[in-house]
Amino acid sequence: MKIDLFKVEDWMNRYETKAVHNLAETCVHSLTLRELLSYDTSKPNALEKLMDQRLTYGDITGNPELKEELSALYNNVNPDQILTTHGAIGANQLVLFTLVEPGDHVIVAVPTYQQLYSIPEAIGAKVDRLELMPEDKYLPNVETLKGLVKPETKLIILNNPNNPTGALIPEDLLLEIVQIAKENDAWLFCDEVYRGMYPRESKMVPSVVDLYEKAVATGSLSKIFSLAGLRLGWVAGPAQFIQDCFHQRDYNTISCSMVDEALGLIAVRNRLQVWERNLGMVNANLEIIDKWVNQEPRVSYVKPKAGTTAFLKIESNMPMDEFCIKLMEETGTMLVPGSCFEREGYVRMGYVCDEMTLKKGLNEISSILRKYPK
Repeated sequence: MKIDLFKVEDWMNRYETKAVHNLAETCVHSLTLRELLSYDTSKPNALEKLMDQRLTYGDITGNPELKEELSALYNNVNPDQILTTHGAIGANQLVLFTLVEPGDHVIVAVPTYQQLYSIPEAIGAKVDRLELMPEDKYLPNVETLKGLVKPETKLIILNNPNNPTGALIPEDLLLEIVQIAKENDAWLFCDEVYRGMYPRESKMVPSVVDLYEKAVATGSLSKIFSLAGLRLGWVAGPAQFIQDCFHQRDYNTISCSMVDEALGLIAVRNRLQVWERNLGMVNANLEIIDKWVNQEPRVSYVKPKAGTTAFLKIESNMPMDEFCIKLMEETGTMLVPGSCFEREGYVRMGYVCDEMTLKKGLNEISSILRKYPK
């Protein structure tokens, strides 16, 4: 199967290990193993239990205790409606390979994570893009969506909160989109890996799986749980759909690592403590970046409502690929150019790194803006 180059991942692969100030990372500053284990108050603790664990296959559909805890993230989902995966990237691929067939009509809200439209295109679906615009605060325009929907529309794909813009579809708008899907008997799939990372002024938004019987959501321990190194995600959806995913999953996963799932269970079971730590960083760092943007005359943005990313517009005659390369080569500061999201003139910043990295990185961006006036 031929598929387009995954631009954002290709960019990360080229520069991430060389960055001094990595403002391209989209996870909340990662936990150490020691920090994670400090949340575990069980006797014996998880590490002691693992020392005597024979390293065979884990539970094929996922650790039952972990699925129980993950189901509590939703209002109307039981553990049998959860399937663990190799990260959210594995979850998204599983959903798309289960739902999409050649010739299907798919609508994807963009900009977004490229996987969500390149895989359907590679499968042979007809993909229409619902462009999210800054004048709409990067929220889906319902009338535009209605104009894209056809009688044969199979699937509508969202990413909420959105990567790269940090936009958050509120519940009332989400319900309008659900209604459009219902009226056309279309599936609704939402990548929700940033769900829960809401700054002080934003309200919790329900998952699509709690709003519609033909909705599917994916999640991950990478972003809001700060555990990208565990490579653990999940799919939540209708019971029959999960069975269909399971048939697909047999070809590429068998089971997730029992070690990853045991450690992940600690984080999800103690999620309120993990989120308190992470939301403190989100709020503090958003204040820093907001102050910086307001002081930089050539930088503007729609302030993120949720998640860990901001989509910055930079006034420059220089293509943003070139700008980001100069920034990296001259200062060691890493951003992702908007070309990775098919939006020239923009860069994506992951702003929930440690505070010192953020401040130093912003100072270096300012220095490059001064060095290369438009």
